[in-house]
Amino acid sequence: MKAFFRVLFLTVILGGFGYTMYYLYAKSQEKPIEFNTVQPFTTNIIKKTVATGTITPQKEVAIKPRVSGIVEAIYVEEGQMVKKGDAIAKVKIIPDMLNLSNAENRVQVAKLALDDAQMSYERQKKLVDQKVVGSAELQPLETALSNARQELLAAENNLQLIKEGALKGQGSASNTLIRSTANGMVLEVPVKEGNSVIESNTFNEGTTIASIANMGKMLFEGKLDESEVGKIREGMDLLITIGALEGYTFDAKLEHISPKGVEENGAVQFKIKAPVQLQEGIFVRSGYSANADIVLKRRDSVLAIKEALLIFEGPKTFVEVETSPQVFEKKEVGVGLSDGINIEILEGIDKDTKIKDPNSAHAVE
Repeated sequence: MKAFFRVLFLTVILGGFGYTMYYLYAKSQEKPIEFNTVQPFTTNIIKKTVATGTITPQKEVAIKPRVSGIVEAIYVEEGQMVKKGDAIAKVKIIPDMLNLSNAENRVQVAKLALDDAQMSYERQKKLVDQKVVGSAELQPLETALSNARQELLAAENNLQLIKEGALKGQGSASNTLIRSTANGMVLEVPVKEGNSVIESNTFNEGTTIASIANMGKMLFEGKLDESEVGKIREGMDLLITIGALEGYTFDAKLEHISPKGVEENGAVQFKIKAPVQLQEGIFVRSGYSANADIVLKRRDSVLAIKEALLIFEGPKTFVEVETSPQVFEKKEVGVGLSDGINIEILEGIDKDTKIKDPNSAHAVE
């Protein structure tokens, strides 16, 4: 009985050892590796560079007052359409005390001068009527009287202008009523009723009452790095994508490249401008962030492959083509334009060629 169990025990030990050896041997054998193949395809290849920027109106007008004072009323809101001549706001003049005092003094002096000229004229006229002196002696006094009247009128008009911003006989206070100087949409009204505003003059650009623009004509304004600006020229086609309008692209044509660069964050940037061709029914707001793809070169409907399939050996370029199932050999190809993902094939293979994809290796179970 003991001999039986001894034999059984040895048999189990030997069987386990044999299975372990077989398992380790089988596991150590490498599984065959296979590769997927791909074929060339026909596509459009576009080599481009990207400029970042914003969308702005081609023409934007800042409406400024012609007199200084306080905003008494505002007649428009942002987004409202206006026409040239429409009232935008009304300004109440707060006259300068020194100018006001000088104007009042000028009126008083003009009145005194007029009274004196009137008295001299009347005195001389009596002598003429009495034929004591000739009528020729009256003419200089008539001229002086006329000049005194004109001086008083001018002084009163000046005082009226300082007080109210308008001359007598104009009807409405034209200087205090701020009107639109262009047709378009009101983009911004940066002031409120009660705010002080400054007139536009030689020494001061003045306070902006409102900004008005034609939203039917928009412009892409962007910046391009100096390493790319040498590759572009006026007249190139641009594809504009706007972050706020997903799924839409707009055509544009490069109109301006700044002749002077500006250093920003250690890199020299050049400004570019391009009018945008808007699409009907899509409202593009001023200030949208946008990217412009500038088309440097383009090839339409050409044979191409993924650039990752290429093998570079010095100046030559190869791909691995399948000669029989899972048997590959290198073949030289001629390449053309690349967009960084796809590359144009000029010669060496055709659309039916099967090319090894080196990134598709997988073991056969």
